[in-house]
Amino acid sequence: MKAVRMHESGGVDKFIYEEAPDPQPSHNEVVVRVKGCALNHLEAWAAKAPPGSTFPKPRILGSDVAGVVEALGDAVGGWEVGAPVLLHPGISCHRCQACFNARDNLCSSYGLIGQGFDGGLAEFVAVPAANLIPKPDNLSFEEAAAIPLTFVTAWHMIVTRAGLRRGETVLVNAAGSGVGVAAIQIAKLYGARVIASAGSEPKLDKARELGADEVVNYTTHKLAEEARRLTGGRGVDVVVEHVGGEVFEESVRALARDGRLVTCGATAGPQATLNVTRFFMGHQTILGSFMGTKAELLAAIPYFASGALRPVVDRVYPLSQIREAVQRMLAREQFGKIVLVP
Repeated sequence: MKAVRMHESGGVDKFIYEEAPDPQPSHNEVVVRVKGCALNHLEAWAAKAPPGSTFPKPRILGSDVAGVVEALGDAVGGWEVGAPVLLHPGISCHRCQACFNARDNLCSSYGLIGQGFDGGLAEFVAVPAANLIPKPDNLSFEEAAAIPLTFVTAWHMIVTRAGLRRGETVLVNAAGSGVGVAAIQIAKLYGARVIASAGSEPKLDKARELGADEVVNYTTHKLAEEARRLTGGRGVDVVVEHVGGEVFEESVRALARDGRLVTCGATAGPQATLNVTRFFMGHQTILGSFMGTKAELLAAIPYFASGALRPVVDRVYPLSQIREAVQRMLAREQFGKIVLVP
């Protein structure tokens, strides 16, 4: 099969489009013919890893996959060859207490398709049958590939961790990112007022089209000041954050009393300062959030079938143009998901 593999680290030019062995399913696995694979910051981090970084070699990245079932392991039931599917990106043991409590994202052996396991930047991928989810009929494969990782992450952040309540105000940072696009829609679905932030006016215009009630350009305005102005000085109830650095600090200052900031990443840097006095006097909460569960992704899927949620595809590239696709993501030019097709 054709695949994108990395044999060493050191830049975008280390993504090699080449021949690779076809995967074979173990007894509880299926092989999926990939019809679309969306990029995430996982690929950006791989591109930015310095030369000499260690990882299992060669590696095939790609966690967000949609396609059709190509082959079944001998212990797999309930699926047929040719079934259109998307994949839950998390792989867990299905034996530990976290897994039995439907908290599989906290499994001690948790991993991602494309991280420790060959991923979807290829013509075929082998995955556990438990990771299969039927593709909604109204979505293309490219649209379906734009759903799994970012929507399950945003759902876990907003619904499970922050416990969003109807009528609350949510600040969504990096509105043009995959998580941002998902978070705007999920917050609106749950009856929130949404303030979206981004670094360019075109991205803010698109955020409004997705349902954002107010927008803030954080390159021309102070994020906290604008959030407070737009809430009559009160601040926001929930911040959906994954930028880090100065944006994280501004986001904490934007919180209302009893507000919650939930974070799933730090793309601009992991270091930030916190005014502890303001934080405890404000009765505020900072919540870490990692991925999401298969149950949460299954809860979200019917909203795509009904049209209440919709994936946003920024651009589609052939798999052979992996370097151009990753460069677009590194330049932060996209709104929504960049998808590659074999």
